[in-house]
Amino acid sequence: MSMIRWEPFRELMGLRQAMDRLFEESFVRPSRILGLFGEEAQPPIDMYQTPKEVVIKVALPGVKSEEVDVTIAGDTLTIKGETKTSEEVKREDYHYQEHRYGAFSRGVKLPPDLKPDKAEATFENGILTLTIPRAEEAKPKAIKVKPKGVIEGKKK
Repeated sequence: MSMIRWEPFRELMGLRQAMDRLFEESFVRPSRILGLFGEEAQPPIDMYQTPKEVVIKVALPGVKSEEVDVTIAGDTLTIKGETKTSEEVKREDYHYQEHRYGAFSRGVKLPPDLKPDKAEATFENGILTLTIPRAEEAKPKAIKVKPKGVIEGKKK
């Protein structure tokens, strides 16, 4: 029979990992819980930039384009709207209800040096795509580096 050394910290780490997993499973997706308390949902957003523009894509399944309100105030983009159910079903008749109905709102801070007055928005297949051009001074400019002592292709 062999003896095994007791390591109390190994057991503590197991408890910590179990608690971490419990909290992750409970609170990673707070939108489900907040929906129960009447809080507004926040639709998912992808935002990226190119040398010429900033592009924002927002997933709004089941929403019509005329039900979406997009505003830019200062450096903040705000997207608001509401999803409505098309049929009346009593709450006790549901087996599952995972779709979220009601108001939604999402605000994001925009990078500086954009031209919000030139912004364009399209809505296709439940995806709202906003394109905001960057100002000329914000676009990256290449500066050619010349070695010292060279004047227009000739050495001194």
